[in-house]
Amino acid sequence: MTIAAGAFALGGILLFVGLAGAALLGQSAGSAGGGPLFDAYIWRITRFTLLQASLSTLLAILFAIPVARALARQASFPGRIWVLRLLALPLGLPALVAALGLIEIWGRQGLLNRVLSAAGLEQPVSIYGLSGILIAHVFFNMPLAARLMLAGIERIPAEYWRTSANLGMGSFATFRFIEWPVIRGLLPGIAGLIFMLCATSFTLVLTLGGGPAASTIEVAIYQALRFDFDPPRAIALSALQVALTGALLLVLKLIAPAPLEGETSGRAIRRFDGASGLSRLADRIWLILAVILVGLPFAAIAYSGSKADLVRLVSEPAFHRALAMSATIALVSATISVAIAALMIRTERLALAQRRPGAAPRLFAGTIGASTSFILLVPPVVLGAGWFLLLRPFGDVARFAPAVVVAINALMALPFVHRVLAPAMATHAARTARLAASLGIGGFHRLLWIDWPGLRKPLFVAFSFAMALSLGDLGAVALFGSEDMVTLPYLLYSRMGSYRTADAAGLALVLGLLCLVLTVLGTAGEERPPEGKST
Repeated sequence: MTIAAGAFALGGILLFVGLAGAALLGQSAGSAGGGPLFDAYIWRITRFTLLQASLSTLLAILFAIPVARALARQASFPGRIWVLRLLALPLGLPALVAALGLIEIWGRQGLLNRVLSAAGLEQPVSIYGLSGILIAHVFFNMPLAARLMLAGIERIPAEYWRTSANLGMGSFATFRFIEWPVIRGLLPGIAGLIFMLCATSFTLVLTLGGGPAASTIEVAIYQALRFDFDPPRAIALSALQVALTGALLLVLKLIAPAPLEGETSGRAIRRFDGASGLSRLADRIWLILAVILVGLPFAAIAYSGSKADLVRLVSEPAFHRALAMSATIALVSATISVAIAALMIRTERLALAQRRPGAAPRLFAGTIGASTSFILLVPPVVLGAGWFLLLRPFGDVARFAPAVVVAINALMALPFVHRVLAPAMATHAARTARLAASLGIGGFHRLLWIDWPGLRKPLFVAFSFAMALSLGDLGAVALFGSEDMVTLPYLLYSRMGSYRTADAAGLALVLGLLCLVLTVLGTAGEERPPEGKST
């Protein structure tokens, strides 16, 4: 039954994406197109796409490793839970809002340049071009990588730390023999996810690229559909994007080591390697740098938003309608995304549960696992444009807009939800599957007594991630937005377009606060018990 349901979900995803692509190709039938599909400009932006995505991924991971270690080692300092919540905020923040906050800090008239100019330097930092894109991508993806690594480190059995302390292992030895094997197993998935996010980045590149010299394939796809309406070129560019990033994901999949799962008695984790003065100092430095990188743009957004007439803004009927629409779409899409991800993860595991699975089960399991990542390679503008063409013969497209936006948001959140749930479900299955089978516990009773207590925390985290992503989405809504369907990001975009900057800043602040509420709910279970006491 589970495998059949997983196959049905996989078929639904492929059908949803395939129909959108087919609609665009059908629209272009009989059209000569706008010229050659690939030219010197396309190859130049392809090189730039790969360069900026590779550098962004490398910088985000190099920064995330010491931050994740610091959070794992320093488990009880005051304010730790708020640092975790701060690191979760960029994921759900609309890219346009984040870009405005980054410009306030790193822009030509931003805080950093004002400080450096006071020191006698003239315009030493530029937020536009490759440097600005890298800063923005690290702002968004370093916290994501750090949280995923932290979740993996926290799943290391408590017995490992007790043994390392008994052997007198230092900080480097602990990292090499205990933490690094876990991080190394997570790196291919994390690196692949971040690379795809950076390679398909659209709003940040459009805002901070500074011109054609810093353009990406995603921007070229948008231009082909929005300005030239050249579907063959858009489809060809999408195929190029899928081929490039898909090849990288395949390489990462092949070199990824098998996950290491250790047996544990379930005792509370107590680490001994972060107690020295030097370790505490190093951890504090990395955490301070992370808080500055992530926190300053939010502070800039809060400062600009506080100048708006928030009382009038939140009293407007347009705001009430936008808030209700955003909350409804986010709730439904997050529920669908988490349910599909959990179903597909379990389906993949059951397909490989045989002692020697054949070629067909391995192919099916591989397709299930890859589908959650490859969905990121399909630009939302392609999905939205395809379904707009499909639904146009049935009358007013606005009637179908909420359902299409919910589906697109659920699919776009699927890779993030999968990255959160897959390691947690694998660890949970390794530790409970044999015992549950030996006791004959299955079905609803296993879900209630075993699975829910063990997976409640990652489920809440994944659900909050998915809701925050949907709440801040503008790509799908931009195509279907109308007077009857206005979300908070769409309302913010329209206020910016009409030069009502004060209202836009206030709406950006409201969106940031809503994302903060979601991260608080999602991280409610991340408070770790006092060391040495059992849970």
